[in-house]
Amino acid sequence: MLRFAAVLSALLLGSVPAFAQPAPDAIRSAELVRMVRQDCGSCHGMRLTGGLGPALTREALADFPLDSLAAVIFHGRPGTPMPPWKAMLSEREARWIAQRLRQGFPEESAGVR
Repeated sequence: MLRFAAVLSALLLGSVPAFAQPAPDAIRSAELVRMVRQDCGSCHGMRLTGGLGPALTREALADFPLDSLAAVIFHGRPGTPMPPWKAMLSEREARWIAQRLRQGFPEESAGVR
């Protein structure tokens, strides 16, 4: 737990806070939705209702702080199957995903490949 707190602190003390950065453009947003639905869905269930990993529904995440969710997405959870996604995402994108998960994650658009 101590390491998670250190990671969260580092995220929050970065030079430009993730919440102050602009949202991804429409193309990247669609790519991120596809990634979550396909890659995250392989563990969290294709409907994000749980599987190997816990559910990522709006109801399941309601009590988790947004910054904590973004930090878990970006840095993973050591000692668990949850990998860090920082090689594929920026901190801003991790926060965008966390926000969408808290709102109820959008469905994948048919036009993105």
